[in-house]
Order: sequence, then structure tokens, then C-alpha cells
Amino acid sequence: MTTQSALKKRNLYLVTGVFAMLFSGVLYAWSILKIPFKNVFNWSDSSLALNFTFTMCFFCLGAFFGSILCKKLKAKLTLIIAAVLVGVGFSLTSFLSADMLYMLFVSYALLAGTGIGISYNVIVSTVTSWFPDKKGFCSGCLMMGFGISTLLMGNAISKLFELSTIGWRKTYLLLAGVIAVVLFISGLILKAPTSDITLPAPKPRKNASKEQFTLRDYKTSEMLRSFTFWRAFVCMAFITAVGNSVISFARDLVLSVDAAPALATTLVGVLAVFNGIGRVLTGAVYDALGRKTTMISANILTIIAAGTTLIAVLNNSLTLCIIGLCLTGLSYGSCPTVTSAFSASFYGQKYFPMNYSIINFNLIVASFIATFANTLLINSGSYIAPFVMLLSLAVVALGLNFTIKKP
Repeated sequence: MTTQSALKKRNLYLVTGVFAMLFSGVLYAWSILKIPFKNVFNWSDSSLALNFTFTMCFFCLGAFFGSILCKKLKAKLTLIIAAVLVGVGFSLTSFLSADMLYMLFVSYALLAGTGIGISYNVIVSTVTSWFPDKKGFCSGCLMMGFGISTLLMGNAISKLFELSTIGWRKTYLLLAGVIAVVLFISGLILKAPTSDITLPAPKPRKNASKEQFTLRDYKTSEMLRSFTFWRAFVCMAFITAVGNSVISFARDLVLSVDAAPALATTLVGVLAVFNGIGRVLTGAVYDALGRKTTMISANILTIIAAGTTLIAVLNNSLTLCIIGLCLTGLSYGSCPTVTSAFSASFYGQKYFPMNYSIINFNLIVASFIATFANTLLINSGSYIAPFVMLLSLAVVALGLNFTIKKP
């Protein structure tokens, strides 16, 4: 295949990937999707926070198994499996009753979370393999689709919940069908590049720094023996924990500073918008300035975001809370883009699906930190303690960030 033909095909794959990620990202709209379980079933905040933690755990496990399945079954069949899991998961969620909390963990967290995790890994690894010259940009576009989903679908879901003719049960059934169809169609379109395809090589940066090094493909076992990997893993877990925590209680956080319910729902979407913007901007910055500058800048932004939100809580300031949410969205959006580009840049493309799924396990650590943040919130009755903890972790992450060097 000629270079020109390959460029046209990869653009189609990028658009397809972004579209699929846009629907898959609804999993992150948990602060909206949990509303009927809280209002109708009176399930506790701690139980609902635990479900989000389980969801992130199975999301990561799904990404891990997705890398294995994709290698054996190719992208098509793997995405079809993901479509079935998500369809069944959200469908079962629509039939829950007040005495079936455990089934929420199975339907939403286990089935839907695993399915979306599988699709996430397959889409990212397949599409980015077409962009060796623009890893950051490609990752950013895909992550933007995943992150902005809450805005584009969150408000629609909230309104559907309120319609007496539809309600939350039919809304979950609708989500099941739509996401399953989108993933199924994506599986029919997406394919990895074959050996006869010529793609543009990465261009050396004019501002190439001392961090430039000869890249080779690291097996997952080699990556795990690298101290660089573990420093980056812990650093990303702490940074991600800030965004994960805020996402899990975003709507309630805004309500706590006297926002109207409608505004609170809208601001959850605004958080998602900045999440998406952060993913694209981070990809562009990564391509232009490299790993070190991008990761340190994202870390500093996370510190500012957590600090601003803490001040907002202390002063009961809606304005500062909105600014804090926007900054949190930007910082959280940087995490998956940096993780994807970091994995490919440091450890190569050959074993990328498996390596990426492993480094993505930082989400599990971040999710348990988010659960602990919710526990602090419940025990203290205030958002002060959770944000003091999150701010401290972001500062520790910055210290680790400065020590990350080439493998």
C-alpha cells in the first residue's frame, strides 16, 4: 500500500476510534448514572463509590485481557466480544431492584467495565499503530473522545432519567443497545497495519533533549523489571487519583457549595469537556516538547487544581469550585494521553498492547485512593480532608516525576 493510501486509511481509523471512544466513555459519567440508585433505591454513597472503584478495576482487567485477545483473535472479534459484554452489562443494570446491590457490581462494574476496558485497549493500540509519527496527537484525539463523552451524553442521560415515558431503566437499555452497535461496527472497520504498509517515521524534534535515546521494543517482563516503570506507575496513580476522586463525587461537590441541581449536572459535563481538551493539548505538547516537560507540567497543574478546589471548599466559593473542576479536568485529561505516549515512546510499539494495559493498572490504585477519599468525606462530613490528602499525593508525585529517566 502506498504512503498516500495509508494516510487516508489511518485518518478513517482515527475518526472511527474517536467515535467509538465517545460512546464507551459514558462509563465515566458515574456521578450522573448513579442518580437513580441513590434516589430510588437509597443506596449509600459509600456503596456507590465502591461500585466505581470496582468498575475501574474491571476496566483495567478488561484492558489487560483485551491485549491478549487482540493478539490471538485480532481487533474485529475482540471488539465484538466487548460489544456483547457492554450490551449485556447495561441491560442487566436496567433490571436491578433495591435489594440487588451486589448485581450492580456484576452488571455495571464486572460486565460493562470489562467490556469497555477491552474495547479501550484494542481501539487505542490499533489506531495508534497507524501513527508512529504522531503518537501524542493520536492518543490525545482518542482520549478526548473518551473524556468528552460525559458532556455529550451526560446531560442527555439525565433528561432521559426524568422523562416518565422513558425513565432510568429504558435509558440503561438504550445505552446497552447503542454502545454495543457502535463497538460492533468499529470492529468491522478497524484493522492493524500490515507489513506492506509504509507509514511516516517520527520526526526528530528540533529541541531534542538529553532524554533522547535509542528506542527498542521491551517485552512486558523487561518493562516490569525497569525501575523507571515503577516510578512512572506510582506517579501516574497519584496524579490520576485526584481526577478519579473528583469524578466520583463531582455533582455532590458542586451541590455542597450551593449550586443549583441543574447547574451541578451541567458542571459535571464541563469537567468532561476540560478532560477532553486536556487530552488533546497534552498530546500536542508531548509531540512538541517531549515526555519530561509534559509530565511535569501535568503534575504541577494537578497540584494547582487540587489546591484551588480545597480553597473553594474552605471558602464555600462556587466560582473557585468551577475553576477547580476545570483545572481538574485538564489535569486528569493529561493522564491517559501521557500514559499511552509514555508507554510507546519508552518501551516500543511491538509489545505496546500488553505494556499499555499493565501501566494502565495505575487506575486501580487511583480508584482505591478515590474510595478512601470518599470514606474520608463520609467520616469527616467535609470535603476538606479528601482534598488535603489528594493535594499531598500530587506533591509526592511531583517529587517522583523529577526522577523518571530513560529505561
